[in-house]
Amino acid sequence: MGKERKLHFGALIHGVGGHISIWKHPEVKPNQSVSLQFYTQQAQVAEKGKFDLIFIADGLYINEKSIPHFLNRFEPVTILSALATVTKNIGLVGTISTSYSEPFNVSRQLASLDLISDGRAGWNVVTTPLEGTALNFNKTIEEHPDHPTRYEIADEYLEVAKGLWDSWEDDAFIADVEKDQFFDPEKLHTLNHKGKYFSVKGPLNVARSKQGQPVIFQAGSSEAGVKLAAKHADAIFTNFPTLELSKQFYKKVKEEVAKAGRNPDEVLIFPLLSPIIGDTVEEAERKYNEVKNLVTIERALDYLGRYFDHHDFSQYDLDAPFPDIGDIGANSFRSTTERIKKEAKELGLTLREVALRETTPKPEFFGTPEDVANKIEKWFVEEAGDGFMFAVSVPHALEDFVEKVVPILQQRGLYRTEYEADTLRGNLGIPFKENRYAKQHV
Repeated sequence: MGKERKLHFGALIHGVGGHISIWKHPEVKPNQSVSLQFYTQQAQVAEKGKFDLIFIADGLYINEKSIPHFLNRFEPVTILSALATVTKNIGLVGTISTSYSEPFNVSRQLASLDLISDGRAGWNVVTTPLEGTALNFNKTIEEHPDHPTRYEIADEYLEVAKGLWDSWEDDAFIADVEKDQFFDPEKLHTLNHKGKYFSVKGPLNVARSKQGQPVIFQAGSSEAGVKLAAKHADAIFTNFPTLELSKQFYKKVKEEVAKAGRNPDEVLIFPLLSPIIGDTVEEAERKYNEVKNLVTIERALDYLGRYFDHHDFSQYDLDAPFPDIGDIGANSFRSTTERIKKEAKELGLTLREVALRETTPKPEFFGTPEDVANKIEKWFVEEAGDGFMFAVSVPHALEDFVEKVVPILQQRGLYRTEYEADTLRGNLGIPFKENRYAKQHV
């Protein structure tokens, strides 16, 4: 019989938020996206709530229509390194693109974060959806790779990174003064990778941490994204609006993981959780409306446009059916754009309705602490997820969740009361990542 499942939580620390207008709320400070004090406070609240990890998302292309948080925010590895020094148990996960970075540098940065944090580092692997990103990097061809190519690159990139992280066996640095030997040469391994997209000799100039390798997260829900996750990921972030869709995705991913020859119990799935919590339902409604009423239709169109390669939706009739825009956005946020178009057609929505709905969706998890806890339990028990990635949708949402919902889940025996381990892998229940060369010396 397998061990009893327990909920896992991550906290997305998102500065002034993923909402286009929440920065205008009187309880939000406009500099939150570049405030070490704010990030420290949020990380410590999440750690008080025994969350598995904090997560710093990222992007590499902006324009004047980007949401405020994207315009002025920390680079993930830098802020996570700072947060490693003011936290003790919580994992530290950041987004880095495989399309616009180099495997050696990124492997070294993440291995360093893993040592700085004593085994708490994780990497959210993205292929970068926005086509304009190519213009910010010194590529000979100023074209964004297409969707299949980006995932092909990511697959090889991860093979290289994991190979570099095994450059040194765990006990390679012997520091034998008598023999004047700093390391055991038999336990140093040069990668010598030559592939379709990368040529990387190695070895990496940093040791492994006590969790072996950083934890790999992945967030794509397309077919290519699921295949990549099944092969490489330890955890997957996802965002489906209903219980049924989340259950279908959960089942699909676990099956793909098994097909890839891996243990499905060791690949965790985290749906998005953006609750609005009130002591009464009326209070939750008030909080929701406070944020919803900050948005103008012009800003809502800008927000919607980002998913479709910053397409200009202002050219259409707001109160006509959602326009037929063909394949615009297919090479960017593919699963999101397909969902938006499908829902607009099935529900007969106007452009105005789609824009406002996407900008401030009413969350699935809504109401009193008991209401939110009940819904979390239902999703967990019915296998829509192994836990949740928490994102703030109204001011003070993380504090409300930790103070009012976490104790309910703990009382029900669904969630830890103390951390089980001192590494991110340990707390997620994912095994130590053995060095591929270690068995040669057993």
